[in-house]
Amino acid sequence: MGFESILILILIFVLLLSIRVPIAFSIGVATLATILLSVDSLPAITTLAQRMATGLDSFTLLAIPFFILAGQLMNQGGIAKKLIDFAKVLVGMLPGGLAYVNVISAMLFGAISGSAVAAASAIGGIMDPQMKEEGYDPEFGAAVNITSSTTGLLIPPSNVLIVYSLASGGVSIAALFLAGYLPGIIVGLGLMLTSGYIAFRKKYKVAVRVPLKTAFFRFFDAIPSLFLIFVVIGGIIGGIFTATEAAAVAVLYALVLSFIYREITIKKIPDILLDSAKTTAIVMLLIATSVAMSWVLSFENIPQAISEGLLSMVESGVAILLIMNLILLFIGAFIDITPAILIFTPIFLPVALELGIDPVHFGIIIVFNLTVGLCTPPVGTVLFVGCSVADVPITKVIKPMLPLFIVMLISLLLITFVPEISLFLPRLFGF
Repeated sequence: MGFESILILILIFVLLLSIRVPIAFSIGVATLATILLSVDSLPAITTLAQRMATGLDSFTLLAIPFFILAGQLMNQGGIAKKLIDFAKVLVGMLPGGLAYVNVISAMLFGAISGSAVAAASAIGGIMDPQMKEEGYDPEFGAAVNITSSTTGLLIPPSNVLIVYSLASGGVSIAALFLAGYLPGIIVGLGLMLTSGYIAFRKKYKVAVRVPLKTAFFRFFDAIPSLFLIFVVIGGIIGGIFTATEAAAVAVLYALVLSFIYREITIKKIPDILLDSAKTTAIVMLLIATSVAMSWVLSFENIPQAISEGLLSMVESGVAILLIMNLILLFIGAFIDITPAILIFTPIFLPVALELGIDPVHFGIIIVFNLTVGLCTPPVGTVLFVGCSVADVPITKVIKPMLPLFIVMLISLLLITFVPEISLFLPRLFGF
């Protein structure tokens, strides 16, 4: 195989995507077609199957189905409502308070569930009707929900940070989880300030102050849900259990909590398990085919060629980082985050290491770049979910989302060029 093979790989992949073939099948078919150029059909199919199976042969990946199941339990277990009530106590009485509530609730729920789609669905399903009732434009409410839901992919536990750990060759998951806190909080604060300013300018209604007794009850009611964050992250950092074991603990904790809140019954468990299995199957197929494509690229020495090309053409480290950010932002608009991490981490990580960038810091950079793509057409899954939940067309959400999108890009630049934002907590805890 040579340059022509890689060109064919890219052309077939883009062609399949353009005719709306699911991305996992697009990756798999393009990879198989590329292998077929140099070997017979039976060895080619065998090689593809072996690479896919090897890509899933990882104990670390076992954390993903557990976190998916935990997210499903939280989504249906009443946890989202508890977090929203808690957020209202904190900021609900401020001008544009419901916008603040939406952002904080999405950050907390995303941090607990590790899923941006789950956060957009659960929080949006509760907040969108309330914001409409209080006079907020539904398009603005959807825009706030969509952008804020992505913060949960930075704030741990995060499935995509686990995927990056796998793609990077074993960067510490605990270090990545710690590194995601401050960037996620910075993005959330930026979204809060921007949405609050817009709400103030449009003179949206201010919520009535919650009585002290009610505030205390809501805070006490939310403590069990918030405690899950400390159980999972504290256990990983303290060395009590691995990320995979932490995910299993999260499932058990979420299940018990859902029964306590009386939102889930035994009869609902089979449906929840089935939904989790479907989501897990999709994610694992994406991972398997992406690992196979990544192997083909590595076999052709594409990562090394790109690394050498970038470093020889551009001398400035700042310029190289900007180029990588632009490429990743573009890729994120067309490829789902999981395969994008698996395919492009081996390509760009050697460049980052050559520039002296810490692999933990680079993990936050690449994940944040690709989370932005979740909010943009044509493939943005969170965008579609958020618009569907709010029952508003995508074309009407783009305009109110632009200021929030700009804030995300500013935050991206800040996180890219101030590495201490990502590395402060890992270094503080000795990672």
